[in-house]
Amino acid sequence: MATNLFKRSNRILELNPAHILIFGFLGLIFLGTLLLMLPMSTEDRHHLAFIDALFEATSAVCVTGLAVVDTGTTFTLFGQVILLILVQLGGWGFMTSGILMFLILGKRIGLKERLILKESINSFSLQGIISLVQRIIVITLLVEFLGATILAIRWSSEMPWQKAIYYGIFHSISAFNNAGFGLEPDSLSKWVGDPTVNMIITLLFILGGIGYTVILDIFEKKTFRKLSLHTKLALFVTLILNTVSLFVILGLEYNNPATLGLLPLGDKLWASYFQGVVPRTAGFNTIDIGQMTSSSQVYMIGLMFIGASSGSTGGGIKITTAALLLLALWSVITNKRDVSLFKRRIPQDQIHRALSIAISALLFIFTIFFLLTITEKGTEISRILFETVSAFGTVGLSAGLTGDLSPSGRILITIMMFIGRIGPLTMAFALVINEKNKSMIRYAEEKILIG
Repeated sequence: MATNLFKRSNRILELNPAHILIFGFLGLIFLGTLLLMLPMSTEDRHHLAFIDALFEATSAVCVTGLAVVDTGTTFTLFGQVILLILVQLGGWGFMTSGILMFLILGKRIGLKERLILKESINSFSLQGIISLVQRIIVITLLVEFLGATILAIRWSSEMPWQKAIYYGIFHSISAFNNAGFGLEPDSLSKWVGDPTVNMIITLLFILGGIGYTVILDIFEKKTFRKLSLHTKLALFVTLILNTVSLFVILGLEYNNPATLGLLPLGDKLWASYFQGVVPRTAGFNTIDIGQMTSSSQVYMIGLMFIGASSGSTGGGIKITTAALLLLALWSVITNKRDVSLFKRRIPQDQIHRALSIAISALLFIFTIFFLLTITEKGTEISRILFETVSAFGTVGLSAGLTGDLSPSGRILITIMMFIGRIGPLTMAFALVINEKNKSMIRYAEEKILIG
């Protein structure tokens, strides 16, 4: 009996990195749920319902930003700080936050922890992994401090300086971690044409969404020619998407009286820029998303599905994954044997992994979307799809459905947010072949008709 228990304990302890990451995030979400349910977390001193607290905690840990209650009026300072801590820990990732605690306590970091950490931050190798984590933490705190300082100075002109400092800190952490939580009921709509707020908030979530690897690579290499292929691709695709999106939103919403139509030209440009770059990363908004044209919402669904860069605080299938799929398609169309970019050949296993991530993402989205059409009867399908993809991409933009979701719908969106934060990474890890389990048998080849 004792022997069997010991064997079972060993099996639990020998969980693979993907499982450990999942259980780690679940533990953090559960703890956050309990803290947000405390009477001291809410203004009315009545504890938040379990489903609502679970939704908010998941949204914070998964750095999504979707909310079933208004953050600024529902939560006390204590509740808001808990939410902010969950956002910070979720943005860093479970293992990075854990390694930080190890470093603070002076604990030894073993090989197993390093392997899990490598998987969690999408690093190519174990070499210098702890140093990388230390630099990630320093970069995060430095960028958030600078962002908070500039925002606090800007907001001090229209609110008490204590409130301005708090607003600066809250929105800086929320933006850099691509969470999208705000303290105003209409997000950042009152600053739709404010250059400082628009530039600082977008700069924060673009930096957070482009990934620590890219930021460090730029600092170390300094010239474009020396940058890694990943960095070049991430920068190139980000620039194209952001530029194109600005003009697409401007064109589609220019005469819409509910969004850009009544704004002066300068505010129209700022709003178009903001809403053009925000869908791939954070859930802030400066215009009413629910009042945007159907064409704009469909375009934004595409951006949310693509998401941010690998190794970042953002979600989606990632811009590099989408780029690899397009490059693979182009190589097939042009009858090329290899997929190449910037005079470098992409390994076939990465193409297969990118394809698997995209297909898995579509299957998850379709499943949750289908179930939501059952639980949210009478709701427009377009709104349900927008909410589903927003949750998967951990974006946090809403077409106005989140607050009206049924209890079952809230659970489904909670699951979708969790999959969006964990799923693509976990699926990628699962595709790595384990040499111990690798079969040596190769069967006879036979073709099937496709296309």
